[in-house]
Formats: sequence, C-alpha cells, structure tokens
Amino acid sequence: MILLSRLYSYSSEKFFKFLKSQYFSDSFNLEIIFRLQEKSVDSILDAIITQESFKIVIETKMSDWFYKDQLLRHLSSFSDEKYKVVITLAPELMEETKKADFENRLKEYNEKYNHKVIHINTTFEDMANAISDVLDDRDYEMQDVLNDYLDYCYTDGLIPISDSWKYMRMQLAGKTFDFNISSNVYYDNVERGFRAHDILGLYKNKSVRAIGKVVARITAVEIESGMKYNVEFGELTDERKEVIAKAIIDGDSHGYDLRTTEHRYFFVEKFYKTNFNKVTPRASMGSRIFDLTQVLGSDEIPDTEELAQCLMNKSWA
Repeated sequence: MILLSRLYSYSSEKFFKFLKSQYFSDSFNLEIIFRLQEKSVDSILDAIITQESFKIVIETKMSDWFYKDQLLRHLSSFSDEKYKVVITLAPELMEETKKADFENRLKEYNEKYNHKVIHINTTFEDMANAISDVLDDRDYEMQDVLNDYLDYCYTDGLIPISDSWKYMRMQLAGKTFDFNISSNVYYDNVERGFRAHDILGLYKNKSVRAIGKVVARITAVEIESGMKYNVEFGELTDERKEVIAKAIIDGDSHGYDLRTTEHRYFFVEKFYKTNFNKVTPRASMGSRIFDLTQVLGSDEIPDTEELAQCLMNKSWA
C-alpha cells in the first residue's frame, strides 16, 4: 500500500495508467474529469468536476492460502460503486480449482447486481512489473521506491527468485566501464535495491556494451579492524578480495567512496562485448531490468557468449 500511495503521490497520471492496465479497461474514466458548459436536466452548468466511483478490495496471503468463505464475506464491503475489483495477492498464483470455485460463486453474486465485481488474482512480482511498465528511466524517485519494494519482497520471500535466470539488469558504467570489463566486476552502493537477476549488462553511450553472468555478490566496507565482507551469493576468495581492493582504488580515482560507504560487488564469470542499442533519443539515466524471454521472443536463454551476439541484433526504447 505504501508503494501504491507513493506512486499516486508521485504521479496520479501514472497511478491511474497502472490501474487501467491491470484492473480496468482504457474506457473507464478513473481520473478526475473537468467539463465546461455541461447541460443538466433543468439547466446549463458553467462547469463540473467529477470522477466515476470505484473500489478495490485487496486480500493478501504469504502463500496460496485463500479461503472462499473469507473472500465471499469481503464482497459485503462493496456498495453502489460503478467499478468493483477484488484483488487476491500472494507470492504465487491461486491454484486453478480454488480460483474457479471462488469465481463460480462470484458469478452467482454478480447476477444480483448491475455493477459486477471483477476478480484479479496476481502476485507481488506481477504488481511490481506492472508499475515498472508505467515508469520510464527518468522517474528516478519512483524507480528507487520500486527497487526498495523489490528488495523487501526478495528479503521476505514475497517474490521467488527461481526466475532470475531470465532477467538482465542494466547498470550505467561510463566512468568505470574499462575497470569493470578488465576485472569482471561491477560495484554499487549497498543501499540500492534490485530485482534478482542472473545477467548483468553495462550501459555506455546509449547501448548495453557488455554482459556477464553473475557468479557472486559480496558486500564490503572498511572498518577499524580491516575490511568487513558479507557474502550474499557465491564464494569469497582471495582473488575476489584483491579485486575489491583494486575497485576501491578505482573508485578513488572517480571520487567514489568505496572505503567507508558499504558497496555491493557483482562478480561475473566474464563480460562479453555486445551492442544492445537504445533507439530513442534520450540517454538512459538509471538502471533497468530486461526480461530476456521478451527481448529474444523465446522461453530459452542461450549461454552468455551467444546471448551477447543475439543482443547485437536487438534494440530497446
């Protein structure tokens, strides 16, 4: 709810665009409407400000533990709203038999009323994806909020990471690009959240110029007794410690404080050169997640070297 309220505060237009794309059709006028010289039954009004009524009821679970009786009781919260939606939200979708059972009862309920209740079964991840779709890479504030939400969901197990294989995270790497390539590592402030991903892409000059498969994630910060490491994924080796030490020196040369500010180091097997080009005029100003199954139009992702070649024939907006 905090995420949705932040989206509304940030841009009511993007908030309603999100609602329309997921829960209502484009013909539904959810936004406030301003009209001049509106004719009523007995007069002509100078102006009116109106909004069609809607209500969204949300039931969340930590797993597919939705109960038909509880959901049916929730229907009593509706009154005469024109658009009514019940959202069942969980880390996983409802089991089909359970969903069909509830929707059959919902159909019986709807036969009694002019304005029908719509049931939307979705996941925390799908909701995040839908919000991401209405944002662009210049919506810095909301991108940070969404990243924090994703980080929270991954930490609390609200989004499974089993599908991380299909995601590529693009990071800006103009100043550090050469070091990243030569050391097969990318570093970022530890406070920045992120969606689970197997492939890391480095962006420079309006194109993803290199990609690599993530094999380790390690955080590091310098404290009084020496370096403090935390292994999130993979293995902390002496070689990786040396790379982190070199990264700190590289950061110094660009004015980045990697010593006293904890950073996360993404180690890749190897960075392969590619040219996944941005075709729209403006340069990208932040990170971005790509679903590679959509980019490639395939449910299978080739190995990283072949993927780099495939992306040379693709582009993005």
